Amino acid sequence: MKHANIQKLALAGILTAIAVVGSMFSFPLFGSKCAPIQHMVNILCAVLLGPGYGVGSAFIASLLRNLLGLGTPMAFPGSMVGALLCGLAYWLTRNLPLTLVAEVFGTAVLGGLCAYPISVFLLGNDVAFYAYIVPFLISTAAGSVVSGVLVAALQNTGALTRMQKKLAR
Repeated sequence: MKHANIQKLALAGILTAIAVVGSMFSFPLFGSKCAPIQHMVNILCAVLLGPGYGVGSAFIASLLRNLLGLGTPMAFPGSMVGALLCGLAYWLTRNLPLTLVAEVFGTAVLGGLCAYPISVFLLGNDVAFYAYIVPFLISTAAGSVVSGVLVAALQNTGALTRMQKKLAR
C-alpha cells in the first residue's frame, strides 16, 4: 500500500514538472496565458491518479508557474476546476471522451467564470463576467486533443491498463 502511494506521488511530481516546463510554451490571449500542456497533465492525472492528485498537481503547477513568472493568477481556477471535473468524470465512468469534455467544460466554463473575481478584486481588471471563457476554451481544447490522442494510444497498446494496475497496488 505504501509503495503505491509513493509511486503515485512521484508520478504526480513528474506530471506537475511537465506542466510547469510546458507552460514555457504558452501563448497570450486576452489577458490570460494559454498553456495547453497543463490540460494534458490534468487528463493524465485523472486517468492515472484520480481527482485528488489531479487537483493537487494543478494547484502546485499553478503556484510554481506564478512564482517563476510563467503564469498569471488565472492559472488557479482554470486548471484546478478542470482537473477536478475531469478526474471525477473518469473516476465515476472510466469514459475517456466524457473525461475530455469534462476537462473542457470545467476549465473553460466553470474555471473561466471563477476567474472573474480574481481578475476584478485581486488584479483590479474591469472585465466582463464571461471574459475568460474563450481564452480558457482555446487552451483546454488544444490540451484535451493532445491528451486524448495520447491516452487513446496508451489504451490501444494495453499500456494504460498496466500503468493503472501498477498504481492501484
